[in-house]
Amino acid sequence: MLPIKILFEDDALLVIDKPAGIAVHEDGHTDGPFVTDWIREQHPALVGVGEPQALQNGTTIDRPGVVHRLDRDTSGVLMLAKTQDAFVHLKAQFQNRETKKLYHAFVWGELQEPTGTIDKPIGRSRKDFRLWTANPPAHSKVREAITRYTVLARGSGCTYVAIEPKTGRTHQIRVHMKAVGHPVVCDSRYGSKKGCGLGFERLALHAHALSLTHPNGARVEYEAPLPEDFLHAVEVLQSQVGN
Repeated sequence: MLPIKILFEDDALLVIDKPAGIAVHEDGHTDGPFVTDWIREQHPALVGVGEPQALQNGTTIDRPGVVHRLDRDTSGVLMLAKTQDAFVHLKAQFQNRETKKLYHAFVWGELQEPTGTIDKPIGRSRKDFRLWTANPPAHSKVREAITRYTVLARGSGCTYVAIEPKTGRTHQIRVHMKAVGHPVVCDSRYGSKKGCGLGFERLALHAHALSLTHPNGARVEYEAPLPEDFLHAVEVLQSQVGN
């Protein structure tokens, strides 16, 4: 069984702490395991909830309960709907930007301003259609993308930041941090040539908290504690700053 921790569960929602290294669902070219495998095994009642997705290879997959997704190497809060009514309710909030998402990340370079907003439209990369860029070619279709960040700590060539994406574009945080010269540590797609650091062996990005309106009308927030590699990196950064 996959090492997935349940953060909250009731009749409408199932909120989990997704580990890094596990993709949410099939995409036609990523090997498993997938969160959807765990759902089918541990929560079979969710099968049929949500919407299917057609992949580029022509295959159609079911995504039981999946309302939103995280990148494979991103850890943290992932919300699943247990009923179709809950799915419709939650999906509308994501589409209408009524959710509040908070990430923690380590990025290369020391950000000097304590807070900042990155307002750069995102489009497909000309060099690789699988990638996204905040500097798209003129012929590329672009979409508004806004990211806000707050510095939590800095030192020895890295910055620990809290990040709030105001829009929900694919790879938005990774693309925006690269665009301002501070790529996420250990980002194999958008990172710098420095690669990994601070002990990370995966993308240094964690979905720390998610706030939205529960189907019962209450405003709720769910939080995934920092994983061990983040706790270690915080210790490393603090020890380096103190020297």
